[in-house]
Amino acid sequence: MIKHIVMWRLKEVAHGNDLQTNATLIKEKLMALRGKISGMTALEVGFDFSRTDSSCDVVLYSEFVDRQALEAYQVNPEHAELKPFIGGASSERRIADYEV
Repeated sequence: MIKHIVMWRLKEVAHGNDLQTNATLIKEKLMALRGKISGMTALEVGFDFSRTDSSCDVVLYSEFVDRQALEAYQVNPEHAELKPFIGGASSERRIADYEV
């Protein structure tokens, strides 16, 4: 099993929206992928509440059956469609992929 975690720090304003609006839109867009990605077994999106200097604003937690499923997700058209919006709304991105 592969665990794929991504965290974003968002810009205060992007796409004509404030940070919280973009965080909500990112969550909605990512959650819409549930059940549409072959080999994805779990998907969660949450918002940070600690608001520290070292925290991010949005976190994605997902699980995949194997590395090939994660690789397929990366190039999946529905996933690729979200990247410009998320990239434009974020100022920083951190990622961790690991196998259990």
